[in-house]
Amino acid sequence: MKTLMVQGTTSDAGKSTLVAGLCRVLVNAGYNVAPFKPQNMALNSAVTKDGGEIGRAQALQAIAAKVEARVDFNPILLKPNSDTGAQVIVHGKAISNMEAGKYHDYKKVAMQAVLESHQRLANDHQVLLVEGAGSPAEINLRAHDIANMGYAEAVDCPVILVADIDRGGVFAHLVGTLALLSESEQARVKGFIINRFRGDIKLLESGLDWLEERTGKPVLGVLPYLHDLALDAEDAVALDNKITQAKVKIFVPLLPHMSNHTDFDPLRLQANIDLQYIKIGQSLQGADLIILPGSKNVISDLAFLKQQGWQQEIEQHLRYGGKLLGICGGYQMLGKQIFDPEHIESHVEKISGLGLLDFTTTLTQDKTLSQVSATMTLNGETCQLTGYEIHCGVSTGPALSNSLLNIHYEPIAQAQSNPDGCISDDGQIIATYLHGFFDCPAPTQLVLNWLGINDLQTPVIDINQHREIQLERLADVCEQHLAMDKIYDIINQGVDTPSNKLAN
Repeated sequence: MKTLMVQGTTSDAGKSTLVAGLCRVLVNAGYNVAPFKPQNMALNSAVTKDGGEIGRAQALQAIAAKVEARVDFNPILLKPNSDTGAQVIVHGKAISNMEAGKYHDYKKVAMQAVLESHQRLANDHQVLLVEGAGSPAEINLRAHDIANMGYAEAVDCPVILVADIDRGGVFAHLVGTLALLSESEQARVKGFIINRFRGDIKLLESGLDWLEERTGKPVLGVLPYLHDLALDAEDAVALDNKITQAKVKIFVPLLPHMSNHTDFDPLRLQANIDLQYIKIGQSLQGADLIILPGSKNVISDLAFLKQQGWQQEIEQHLRYGGKLLGICGGYQMLGKQIFDPEHIESHVEKISGLGLLDFTTTLTQDKTLSQVSATMTLNGETCQLTGYEIHCGVSTGPALSNSLLNIHYEPIAQAQSNPDGCISDDGQIIATYLHGFFDCPAPTQLVLNWLGINDLQTPVIDINQHREIQLERLADVCEQHLAMDKIYDIINQGVDTPSNKLAN
C-alpha cells in the first residue's frame, strides 16, 4: 500500500473535501483506495456496519472511495463534551472521557492504535489517502503528535499542503507553515494546493511562481471556489440558509454541544424549506417546526436552552399549534428528567427536562451504535427508512407506549423489531433516537404532510443521490484543476500507473 497525506495550513482549509475528491478520482481510475484520518475531533460521527463510530468526514470519504466504512478509517475520534475535555473513541468504541492534559499523555498509546489500523488497511488497499487535522505547525501540539507530521514520519509518507485562499494570506500560510516544520518534515512536503480561488487565474500566476521559487516546492493546482458544493460537513455548521419565499420554516436551536447536525442537510438543501440555526440571543418564534438536535452533553445543553429563554418559547410555540421534533439528545430533553448517576457526560447527576412528555432518561456507560432499518407511522401514513443510532441513554415512561418507529436491527433476526421514540397524545410532538431521519425522501415527505405541507412543487431530496452527484462534480474539478500526473508520481514509487493498475 502507498500512502499520501493531505495536511492543511489551518482548520477548514479543505482537507476533508480534497481527500474525498482524490478518493473518487482514484477509484474512477481503477485504484483500490481507502481514506484515513489518524485522529479526528468532531461531533459529527457515523456508525460503521460492524457497530463502530468514526468521524462523519471519513464516512463520506469511504463513499467517495466506494468502500464500506470501517473503524480503521478513523482509529481515534475525540468528541468534545466541554471546553477542556472529550470522549475518547478508539477503534470505534468509547473508552473514557479525558481532559486535554490527560489525553496528551495518552497519545503514545493512541499512536499504537493508529499504526495498527494503518497496517490492517495496508493488507486490503493499494492506496491510502490520509487527512491531517488542523495544522502541522501548532508548536504546542508537536510533542507526541499523531494527527499530522508525527504520523507521516512514523509511516514515512509524502505530504501535500493545502491552503484556503478565500481566507486571505495564502502565501503567508504556506510559507509560514513550511518554515515551522523540522528539516525532515519540510522534505516530506512534496507540493502545495491552493483551495477556493475566485477570479482570474492569470492574476495569481506571479504569486505562484514566487511561491515555487521561494520554497522549491511545486504548486500542484489551484481549485476554484465551488459554489453550492453540498457534502457532509466534518463539524462546521452552515448558518447562511435563509430562504425568503419558503413554504415552511424550520428552526434548530444552535446548542454548544450539538452533534450530527448533518441530520438536517436534506432539509437545508430542499427548495422552499427555510431551515435556520437559531443562535444565542435569537428567537424561536415564527417557526412551523422546531427541531431539538442531538447533543454530546445533553444536560449542559438543556441548561443552556433554558437559560436562553427557549423553553418558554417552545411552550408558546406548542400552544399556538406549532410542531416539535426531538432527535436523540433533543428527544431526551422532552421528558420529565434526565439522570447521569455515573457522570457519563457531566458532573451534574440529574436535571429537570422540558416536561413535555411523560418519560425519563438515564445515561449509561454502554453506548448504542447501530445501523438500522425502520418503519415509521405518522398521521396514519407509513413508510420505510434507514438510519443509525449513537446514544448512551435509556428512556422509559408512559409516553413511549405510542412509538414513532419500529426499528429493525441489522442483521434482522426473525423480523424482530423494537419500538423507538414517541408521538404526543395531541400529535404535535414527535421524537426518535434515530439519526439520518431525513436522508430518505419518504420520511421527509411524511413529516411535511404532518406539518400540512404537501405542495413543495419540487421533489423531496434524496441525500444519497445528491451526494453522489456532488462527489462526481468534485472529482471532475480535481481532474481539471490539479496536476494529477504529478500527484500520481508523488504517490508513486511503487504504485502502478492507471494503465497498469493492480486488480481490485
